[in-house]
Amino acid sequence: MMFDGVNLIAVVAAAVGAFIFGSIWYGVLGKAWMKAASLTEEQTRPDPVTLGLTFVCQLVMAFVFAGIIYHAGGTSIRTGVISALMIWVGIVLTTQIINHRFQGRPWSLTFIDCGHWLGVLLVQGIVIGWFG
Repeated sequence: MMFDGVNLIAVVAAAVGAFIFGSIWYGVLGKAWMKAASLTEEQTRPDPVTLGLTFVCQLVMAFVFAGIIYHAGGTSIRTGVISALMIWVGIVLTTQIINHRFQGRPWSLTFIDCGHWLGVLLVQGIVIGWFG
């Protein structure tokens, strides 16, 4: 099932994989993240709407990322990983550093959040590259 060179099954699988990765990441680092973000457990308890919105955003991200990988020179795991690293370093890492510095947040929050987005992009890049 393709849409302009984008495998829609790969997009859904990448979104599911990224959502699962995020659940595990923040499940393991949740307490450290809450401390770094100055939030309580009650403030961070997600409701179904937030979880649904998160998954929809993962779908959009995976669809756009699949288009980037496809247009970057063909769909492969190698292209997916290289694209993930380039997007992470050039866009995600830089914007998170800027945002957290202006917000006066600790570097620990930046490391936790940026690690999450690196993992999400790698999962999506590998899945999209693998499915072709």
